[in-house]
Amino acid sequence: MSLKRVYTVTGLIVTIIALVIILFTSWYTLDESDQAVILTFGEAEETVTDPGLRFKLPWPIQRVEKLARETLKLEFGFEESDGSKSETKMITGDENIVLADLVVQWKITDPQKYLFNSEEPKKILSNATSASLRSIIGSSKIDDALTSGKAEIEGNVRELLTTLMDKYDVGISILAVTLKDVELPNEEVRSAFTAVTDARETMNTKINEAKKYENKRMNEAKGEEAAIDSKAKGEKAARLEAARGDVAVFNKLYEQYKTNPEITRERLTLETLEQVLPGAEIYIMKDDGNTLKYFPIRPVEREQAVEKEEEGSKE
Repeated sequence: MSLKRVYTVTGLIVTIIALVIILFTSWYTLDESDQAVILTFGEAEETVTDPGLRFKLPWPIQRVEKLARETLKLEFGFEESDGSKSETKMITGDENIVLADLVVQWKITDPQKYLFNSEEPKKILSNATSASLRSIIGSSKIDDALTSGKAEIEGNVRELLTTLMDKYDVGISILAVTLKDVELPNEEVRSAFTAVTDARETMNTKINEAKKYENKRMNEAKGEEAAIDSKAKGEKAARLEAARGDVAVFNKLYEQYKTNPEITRERLTLETLEQVLPGAEIYIMKDDGNTLKYFPIRPVEREQAVEKEEEGSKE
């Protein structure tokens, strides 16, 4: 075979290989759940998010780095597939040891930063999650971590983790943080904590019952106070009206007294005797004490009463 023929065959083979490379490396398919970064000679050119069959320059001019566009999940502190536990022990603000399981939902929002700002962005996320959870648990009480304070802890962990990831600037956004489980390190400690919790609940129940009884007695006392106050005000008003009536009567008597003092004095004397000695017959003695004269007040009163009744029946 001549040298010229060898060169011809070699050129043909190289051309075929180049055409194959161009054919198979100039097209790529992007799924709806993916996003891609186009690299030209290793430098990021653009980010592609639209799914479908797309064209690019052949390798080695351009290549494609595909990344997930969907929400990803990081599980922190869960049991591994081999049965071992990767829980992280941490100390609460009141110096108790707990084990925490946490789920972080995250997303790649800047693919170029995710690829080039760090060699291991997932490891950075894991370390930041551990630091955030330890920091928040370390400033929380064990009661909050084990019972009603989980929601607040989740919110604080998410806020701190978001701040850290923004600072590291690796193209990751935190969507949600869920505190799945917080446990005490062993059964003995869990039993002791349960006993303390039960005792606290019993105490709260007793306190609530005492407050309920206190409120009941306070309401009853206020009711009694209001009744006494109302009665006193009624008596006060009645006495004031009676006093005003007495004053009016006295003023009238005083006017009569100024006109006829002797007659008024005798009238008052007779009225006083009637009040002091009801039903008694009254006799008036002369000044010398020898002759008694009967003063028939009662018969006169009865006659007047009969006359009034007759006049009323006629009407």
